[in-house]
Amino acid sequence: MTGLIALPGLRPAETAFIARANPVAKLAVAMVIPIALILSVDPVTAGTALLLETLALPWCGVGPRRLLRSGWIVLLSAIPAGLITLLFAADSGRVLADLGPVTISAGSSTAAAAIALRILAIGLPGVVLITTTDPTDLADALAQVLRLPHRFVLSALAALRLFGVLAQEWDALTMARRARGFDNGFGLGAIRRVGGQIFALLVLAIRRATVLAMAMEARGFGVDRHRTWARPSRFGPADLAIALGGLLIAVLATVAGVVSGYWHLVLA
Repeated sequence: MTGLIALPGLRPAETAFIARANPVAKLAVAMVIPIALILSVDPVTAGTALLLETLALPWCGVGPRRLLRSGWIVLLSAIPAGLITLLFAADSGRVLADLGPVTISAGSSTAAAAIALRILAIGLPGVVLITTTDPTDLADALAQVLRLPHRFVLSALAALRLFGVLAQEWDALTMARRARGFDNGFGLGAIRRVGGQIFALLVLAIRRATVLAMAMEARGFGVDRHRTWARPSRFGPADLAIALGGLLIAVLATVAGVVSGYWHLVLA
């Protein structure tokens, strides 16, 4: 699997404590915190979780620039979601601004802050996991620590490593269409151009996946037998401490929400 192309720019920081942890520990943190935040939509719980996650970033080996480069999609999702909630959520409490057909109240402001902080707090552990974890290390941990089927693990590893190839092929398709004079500018022409590129990329992805699947079968990756792994993956006491740290963040955030009176069960 070493011949596959890795995702560009996703190299773990070798000196950071959390970055060097077993991927299963980081995966546990990325799962337990969102579970706690899904139970309640309030700004205190989400804000407390985000604050604690931010305080742990120095031990993750992820600087602000690298974090923004890897997690811009999370920020891009949080801002519009909070803005839409601010403008169109049901009004409650004191009216803060009257914009004609749209009013902003204290209740809608609280809901907007809760939604935005919730998205950021849920997305940040996942961004750290992806940024600080090599795909091969993640596959080794899933197969050896969690005992997942090797077919699923190897298929996921191959797909993850080919994301960078799809990005390169998208750029190549864009430059090829421009060289042939198919750059239709904006409007409907741009929509048709993007649609054509998406279809072409889909065809290329299917062809590449077919060739890759045949190559992996030829090399014995599909054999239903017990297989060995070149690099051992161990889950030690330090990894357990990191997983418990994620659980502690979830508990403290929930306690802060309950004490403040903002926490309420969504399903209730």
